[in-house]
Amino acid sequence: AAAAAAAASGGSSDNSIEHSDYRAKLTQIRQIYHTELEKYEQACNEFTTHVMNLLREQSRTRPISPKEIERMVGIIHRKFSSIQMQLKQSTCEAVMILRSRFLDARRKRRNFSKQATEILNEYFYSHLSNPYPSEEAKEELAKKCSITVSQVSNWFGNKRIRYKKNIGKFQEEANLYAAKTAVTAAHAVAAAVQNNQTNSPTTPNSGSSGSFNLPNSGDMFMNMQSLNGDSYQGSQVGANVQSQV
Repeated sequence: AAAAAAAASGGSSDNSIEHSDYRAKLTQIRQIYHTELEKYEQACNEFTTHVMNLLREQSRTRPISPKEIERMVGIIHRKFSSIQMQLKQSTCEAVMILRSRFLDARRKRRNFSKQATEILNEYFYSHLSNPYPSEEAKEELAKKCSITVSQVSNWFGNKRIRYKKNIGKFQEEANLYAAKTAVTAAHAVAAAVQNNQTNSPTTPNSGSSGSFNLPNSGDMFMNMQSLNGDSYQGSQVGANVQSQV
């Protein structure tokens, strides 16, 4: 529970920094919009007042009806309204560009290398009964994959969710990594036994030196039988995961 809380706090801290940066830039765009809008409103009022004063002065030399003054004021307001609409459109475009940049940056950070994905998947499927790596394991995986610990935590959290939602789809992938792990283990055992036989002196047995014929790794793997064979208990992997759901 403590490890999960620490992982969550690490991921949330990165998200909070990113969100605070996004909010800061969004606030800056909003401030610019309100400042420019205030300037346009002030300019509109000043220009309207100037035109009305001119019309009043001209009314001394020629008749100007109140409707004519009202019509001129309406024209001025429509002109400035179109300018305000352009300001709103520019502001909306700035917000959309800002949002797309942050989303693109997050997508780039989520795209791990093929090698990193392989390492994370191997660990996940080799610990299907409890796919919750410890803090030490996360640090080791982060070093191997050249990513941060919080990214490792986020990857495992997302992987567990996807796996539980569609176990059948990921069963084939689980079988693949289980077979890969088994072959690796068989090679390791074969190498260890061969090394032991090479370094250890032979012991006489009934007047003759006994020899131990070690099967090669290919035979050992064939003895395990193929993944599609009846003797391979691949369903146990899914059962272990289902018990965690």
